Amino acid sequence: MALGRTWAVTLQGVGGQLVEVEADVGRGLPGVSIVGLGDNAVLQARHRVRAAVSNSGLAWPPGKVVLSLSPAAVPKRGSGLDLALAVGVLTASGELPAMAFDGTLLLGELALDGRVRPVRGVLPAVLAARAAGLDRAIVPEANLAEARLVHGIDSAGVDSLARLALWSRGSGDLICRAPEVDRADGDDLTDLGEVIGQDDCRRAVEVAAAGDHALLLRGAPGTGKTMLARRLPGLLPDLGEQAALEATAIHSIMGALPPGDPLLRRPPFVAPHPGASSVALVGGGPASPRPGAVSLAHRGVLFLDECAEMSATTLDSLRTPLEEGEVRIARSEGVFVFPARFQLVLAANDCPCGAARPDSCTCTPDARRRYGRALSGPLRDRIDISARTLPVGTGLLSVGEAEDTRSVRDRVTTARAAAAHRWASCPEANGAASNAGVPGRVLRSLKALDRRALRPLDRALAHGVLSARGVDRCLRLAWTVADLDGANAPDESHVAEAMVLRGDQ
Repeated sequence: MALGRTWAVTLQGVGGQLVEVEADVGRGLPGVSIVGLGDNAVLQARHRVRAAVSNSGLAWPPGKVVLSLSPAAVPKRGSGLDLALAVGVLTASGELPAMAFDGTLLLGELALDGRVRPVRGVLPAVLAARAAGLDRAIVPEANLAEARLVHGIDSAGVDSLARLALWSRGSGDLICRAPEVDRADGDDLTDLGEVIGQDDCRRAVEVAAAGDHALLLRGAPGTGKTMLARRLPGLLPDLGEQAALEATAIHSIMGALPPGDPLLRRPPFVAPHPGASSVALVGGGPASPRPGAVSLAHRGVLFLDECAEMSATTLDSLRTPLEEGEVRIARSEGVFVFPARFQLVLAANDCPCGAARPDSCTCTPDARRRYGRALSGPLRDRIDISARTLPVGTGLLSVGEAEDTRSVRDRVTTARAAAAHRWASCPEANGAASNAGVPGRVLRSLKALDRRALRPLDRALAHGVLSARGVDRCLRLAWTVADLDGANAPDESHVAEAMVLRGDQ
């Protein structure tokens, strides 16, 4: 009887759980048993592993093989455990030296001919291995660039089980150089200068980018709502190191990393179909919940076009992520937490028929009233800015050049830097880096704030025009407008503009 041990990782939510793979090779009828709450992909690995070992020129032990996955009470999912299972059997039988794999994470799916195929979730898996104190990670060659994003642990690639066997015996090398990264020049393909004749909405997009504010765009079809929304990410600064790793880990789990360069340096832009379900939007699933669109948009922009066509239940599921920046999904196995700190942009027509002019609308008054009821009052109250696109008249071709993305981004970057510096020195801001994330009580308590500037908000609250939450959001907008103007604190003109941007909520 011989025992082998290797290390793998199974994904849980957006994190990884280290798995100890134990292989016992003993007497008995030939066969392979896998214990430890593996799903179908894990249980079927016994066929892939055995064929891969034989077709790689390695000897499969003739007796009974038992593979145990610990912790036994944690469900194991996916094909990424194949490589660890195969090496566990080969070290237990003495075919490969066990010392070569001490403190080593093994990830990869095995083809029947012994090739090592790429898998999802390599970044969170290597992060989990580093946190557990492992020294090395061996991953598929196609995932090596992703694994190299994690510092503090040696990462190497492998393209086949035969190559890994040669390396362990000292007669070969692993792949230590990741493929060349194809980095873009950082310029967005879409430019804000292409949006003509929508000055008010362009200003609304600029303020939204400067303060991370939620934005609602309404208007007739073809007036530029989608164009404006798609150009908002170009106004945002590059992601910081921690934010980039968070966003990349989520995309890695979903298999949505861009080819070439795995690290997401720019804020992601996610635009699900209007028919998306609540599960597709916020995440979920029967047994093992998966992140939804709100998590894929973490540290970026979530754009919901034709939001009035979506169900009210689906849209209302956004309320908790907007307030708390995360999604919590309860299952019998526990509570899964997915990060979801995104900037929401909504777009909708004025009526179901989408007429370009009000006098061309064929909808009944009742149909117009029903349209848009998916945007409930509590959700509207969480939308900071509401802007309306207007039809551009016959002078479209004579309109001069509009300000481009680069010029607007410079102002946005300066305003965001001013806000980040202000809130970094305020412990009550709870680590917020933008005005949209600062509690209202903190905004109202700053000594630099001129109390006379709050009078319009007091009147609006007294007359029921704004709710208490609406007052706080107007104040956040006022601080953003002041930052764009280079002011130390908002004055009455900034508050007035904020109330205009707030619009007809």
